[in-house]
Amino acid sequence: MVDNSYKADSITVLKDLEAVMKRPSMYIGDVGLRGLHHLVMEVLDNSIDEALAGFCNLIKVIIHQDGSLTVTDNGRGIPVDLHPELKIPGVEVVMTILHSGGKFDNKNYKVSGGLHGVGLSVVNALSDYVEVIVKKDGNAYKQRYEKGKKVTELEIIGTTDEVGTQITFVPNKEIFETIEFQNEIITTRLKELAFLNKGLKIIFTDERSELNEEYCYEGGIISFVQHLNKNKNILHKDPIYFSIDKSNTKIEVAMQYNDGYQETTFSYVNNINTIEGGTHLAGFKTALTRAINDYINKNLNSHKNNENLTGDDVREGLVSIISVRMHNPQFEGQTKTKLGNSNIKGIVDSIIYEGLSKYFEETPSTAKAIMFKAINAARAREAARKARELTRRKSVLDSGSLPGKLADCQERDPSKCEIFIVEGDSAAGTGIASRDRKTQAIFPLRGKILNVEKARLDKIFNNEEIISLISALGCSIGEEFDISKLRYHKIVILTDADSDGNHISTLLLTFFYRQMPKLIENGHVYIAQPPLYRVIKGNSSYYIKDDLHLQELLKEIGSDKIVIQRFKGLGEMDAEELHETVMDQNRRILKKVIIEDAVLADQIFSILMGDEVEPRKDFIFKHAIEVKNLDI
Repeated sequence: MVDNSYKADSITVLKDLEAVMKRPSMYIGDVGLRGLHHLVMEVLDNSIDEALAGFCNLIKVIIHQDGSLTVTDNGRGIPVDLHPELKIPGVEVVMTILHSGGKFDNKNYKVSGGLHGVGLSVVNALSDYVEVIVKKDGNAYKQRYEKGKKVTELEIIGTTDEVGTQITFVPNKEIFETIEFQNEIITTRLKELAFLNKGLKIIFTDERSELNEEYCYEGGIISFVQHLNKNKNILHKDPIYFSIDKSNTKIEVAMQYNDGYQETTFSYVNNINTIEGGTHLAGFKTALTRAINDYINKNLNSHKNNENLTGDDVREGLVSIISVRMHNPQFEGQTKTKLGNSNIKGIVDSIIYEGLSKYFEETPSTAKAIMFKAINAARAREAARKARELTRRKSVLDSGSLPGKLADCQERDPSKCEIFIVEGDSAAGTGIASRDRKTQAIFPLRGKILNVEKARLDKIFNNEEIISLISALGCSIGEEFDISKLRYHKIVILTDADSDGNHISTLLLTFFYRQMPKLIENGHVYIAQPPLYRVIKGNSSYYIKDDLHLQELLKEIGSDKIVIQRFKGLGEMDAEELHETVMDQNRRILKKVIIEDAVLADQIFSILMGDEVEPRKDFIFKHAIEVKNLDI
């Protein structure tokens, strides 16, 4: 008989850090690479908060040969005296108790990024071990934890004139999918922090590869903008910069235009990248649009327009950084990606509008270059509108009309539908023969699509291949983009495993990233992993993705009486082979496209798809060892 009783003794209470160990993704997002590196950022945030408070100007990050990682700073050092209520050292409190720390009032940290008080305790809970060394009051103190539990008492290990905190930890391999730190993920964030904190020196060492780099930018976010624009043709030499303290809030803005068509704007609050924007970004955009329209109306009579320039017009080719430091920022959710403080919009708006208006009057040559850039963008937008309307009249973008070359699926629930973007008619024919007609659609590309990194919307809307793709997806682009109209929740890029295929994949990813970024942000874009080889031995068949895995397989199964088939392209695969390796949801491998770091992603797309050749060559040579096929 089933016991249907539900009483108090049925309720489990997780003590200490057990909740974190039981549900780690609630605290760090996931247990993959992102969650692994979240631990590093949690430790790093404490050192950065010391820098924000004015007590730290040097941070060292070291990945050791044994896989452990150390963060050291010269801040005040975590408190070591006894907590008045808990009667244990302060360092033990922050290491073992959730929602503890010195950031819940404004006494110790006027400005802070780590506001939830879960940082070090979460790192402790999810690590194999953590060692903490605190230097303060003339002594060096040490304590060790293993799997969240204290294994030694806090002890004095010597005397010292130095101050600061050193934390070394090894993530728990039983929790994480991998515990191998990626230096590129870490260094990207370290550079960002060095830009945002003028004069802060950050030294990174990877003992595994003998990499040693130092980041320190006296120009702060001005240097940040110059760094982002270094592979682009700029319209004015010196970035525009404003810095002001108002109402206990410090606001910094740096901006510089280039001759490209993409906007690159990053906003921060207390060093946190607010990737979803918020009130500070809204205030900046409003002020910029208003200041440019006012200048044109007052000073460029021949270019007055009955309709003012839009925000998209005035931000074309703009690279800008908005950094706000403030008390008690209100973020939307634990992810801290959107600022919600309502008063900040008005403060930023007034500061930027007044500053830009004055700057334009004092530097008319730069002002006119920016104005004409925006005016030309508006003309292109109008041309794009006409091209869009012409396309609509031809019924290509009408919701009831789909491009003829699309082999659609039968299912009408987008969450159950997949679309495979394939390379050419031959691959499309094989795909159609191997797909599940109910849920899988096939869309063939004829050749390489337009490089949207170097094209305005008017040119995009004159490209038949892109228009057909937009029509197939159903959600449009630009101002009319509506993700709720997306017809397939899985968009799979399926190209040959050669340099041409890689180039087409990159062109498609550039298109999605620049024109439909929400598709990537919401996890709708995937890259198929078709095999390069098929190995047959007896009744067994193996699909192999590259030469390295082929050699590994041959060592495992031997090389006698085997047949090795190399696929030069998808068109060489028969329907059964393509179904087994790409279409069959139970056996295939798809790679979801995600953006780990927006700053890095923007730079990579600019380098790979922009006009400058030398940066692209440098990038390829630097990363050549990591890839199989190159297309320069």
